[in-house]
This record gives sequence, structure tokens and C-alpha cells, in this order.
Amino acid sequence: MKVLIIGGGFAGCSAAHILSDLPNVEIDLIEKNSFLGAGNKTRWYGGHPYTFGPRHFLTPYQDVFDYLNNILPINLCPEHEFLSYVEPDNNFYAYPINMQDVRSMPDSNRILNELNTCQEQIKAQGGIQASNLEDYWLQSVGKTLYDKLIQPYNSKMWLVDDVSSIDTFKWSPKGVAIKDGPRAAWDEVYSGYPHSPRGYDDYFPFATQNANVLLSTTVDSINLNSKLVTIDGNTKSYDCIVNTIGLDTLMPDTGLPKLPYLGRKLELIVFPSEHVFPENVYFLYYPGSGSFTRLVEYKKFTKHKSHTSLIGMEIPVNNGGQDYPMPFKWAQRLASEYHNCFASSTFSMGRAGSYLYGIDIDDCIKQSFILREMIVSGSWDHPVPGEQYRFPEL
Repeated sequence: MKVLIIGGGFAGCSAAHILSDLPNVEIDLIEKNSFLGAGNKTRWYGGHPYTFGPRHFLTPYQDVFDYLNNILPINLCPEHEFLSYVEPDNNFYAYPINMQDVRSMPDSNRILNELNTCQEQIKAQGGIQASNLEDYWLQSVGKTLYDKLIQPYNSKMWLVDDVSSIDTFKWSPKGVAIKDGPRAAWDEVYSGYPHSPRGYDDYFPFATQNANVLLSTTVDSINLNSKLVTIDGNTKSYDCIVNTIGLDTLMPDTGLPKLPYLGRKLELIVFPSEHVFPENVYFLYYPGSGSFTRLVEYKKFTKHKSHTSLIGMEIPVNNGGQDYPMPFKWAQRLASEYHNCFASSTFSMGRAGSYLYGIDIDDCIKQSFILREMIVSGSWDHPVPGEQYRFPEL
């Protein structure tokens, strides 16, 4: 069986590895960059390792954790916390929203009354009945907490004036809306980062050791029905095609409109101290004024030893970058039209190929497991492996 994998990020590399033990398989993997790993590749600044993101490993799946941990040992960090700065209170609060913080807020009485009303309404209607992200949060936590933490952040995160225009809300990887108990953001799932000072870098050559890897290479033309692909002027027939890049990049001649994305600008700052953030705090979120949404102290994840510390500042930009698929139903419907162009034994996966913001490293591995099962069983019914990754709100 001849397999072509398009894209050498985590989705493409995990697919190459997990398919490599199929009988008589021959795998070609092409990547437009001169390196594998995409945003998960370790880079260096000021003597510090970092990834664009950052890309810490987070999963509820035992099989996914065991898979990666056996190849690339993971240093677990279940203690890690997110904090959000609320300008009107001039204070930092845990995210997900924590009841310990709520009780300390200057308007806690009003918030607690709103939370009680929310719970009564949810119980009366048998759950949250929301049509957009704003509805979801207002019904979950009430107007005061929504105005403090959720509305300004999502407005800035997605560069929208009206958060109600975000009409999908099951994609968020941030967990529960509100919790009472430990302040750690992910105390019930696996959360960590590779022990290796090279981060994930050792995984990519390991995962693709049995594949024919072509770097600095793109597709000239592709026919998904016949599975004929022209690369560097040479046309080759495949039995299976696995796409992990943007759908409109893969198929620019469909006549369909281009898909909307948001990019991210990353500013890197070295501080003259061993640590900058408080103990256990890995991320700082900024829902208020200012163009940036998040700061991360990389050495919290990497455990890099240095007398200085590297901070990354993330800024949403509409510059043509394809970092984040947009969480709008109309955009997902358009992506579905692209998916309809796929034929049997052609697949599309990963964040870009699925066109789903909530897909992370663990989901790429999970999709690769499902992909293998689909190929072995011949049970192709949709190009995106895994029903949970097929626009659950459409």
C-alpha cells in the first residue's frame, strides 16, 4: 500500500509512525518547510528553548499518554495554574474561574446571586441551552463574571466586536467553566512537557524513520478521486492520501472561497531574573486592554536552567497566518464543502486538516490511531478520522 502524507507537523508525523507497521506499506511524507515539527519544533532565543505557542502536552486519553511517554518521556506538571488579570479589580484570578477567587472579589455578593440564578435556570431547562459563546457563558456564570473575564478576552482573542458572533463553543480546550477546589488548571488529566531539552524534536525523526521524507516540498497538483499527485513535476499514484495542511491550500482550484484563519504574533522577552511568574503559574491571560492575550514563562514547562527567564507574548493578528481556524458555523460549513471533495481512502486531519481550533497534540495522535483503524477495516465514511472532530455543532 502506497501512502502519501501531506504536512510534517505532529499530525503528519504521528500518522507516519502509526501507519508504518501496516503490511507492505510505503509512506511518502512531504513538508514545505526545511524541517519537521511545524510549531512544535524547539527554537532558541536568549539561550532559552521555546516552541511557538507553547505546545505543552495535555490529554485525558490513557492510550495517547502511554504512546508518547514511551517514545518521548513526559515530565508531568499537574500543579500548573493559569491566571487572568482583571483590570477593574486590579487583581489576578485563576482560570478556569475558581470559587475561591469569586468569594474574594469586591462584587462577590452580586456574583454569587447570579451564579445561584444560573444554576436554577440550568436545572429548570435541563442543561445549558445556548446558541453562541456569549449565551453559553452568561448561562454558566452570569453577567458579572462574563464581563470581567470572558467577553473582553474572547473579543480580543478572535478579533471580533461581538462575542455572540462566535456560534460554536464546544471546541475550547480550557476545561470546565467554573470549579471549586484546587487552583491547578488541569488536575484531572495528564499535563506535561518532554524531559528532553530538545522538547519534541527527537520525536519527529523517530516517527518518520520508515517514511520517505521530502522537505522543502509541496504538491504541484492533486486529484483526490484518482489519488494521482504531482510533486516536483513527477506524477505518482497512491492507495491512500492523508492531508494535514489547510484545506484551501491543498485544493486552491475548487472554486470555493478561502477559509478564514487568525494568525499569532509572538514577541520574546528575556528578563534578568531566574523566575518571573509566581510558583506553579505557567500562563498569564490578559482579558483587558492591550493587544496581547497571553504571556508564558517557557522554563516552567521546559525546566531549563538559567539565571534569566524567557517570556513569550502572544498577539492575535489578521495577517494571513493560518494558526487558528475560526469558530464560526459558516466557516465550518465552508470547510465541510472542502471535506466533501475527498474520496474513499483520502483523509484530512490535525488542526488545519480538520479545521477545528480545539485540536492539540494529543488529538493528532488520537486521530492517527483512528486513521489506522479506518484503513485496516476499510470503513471510510468521512475524511476526518474521529466523529468528535467533525464539527459537532453543525
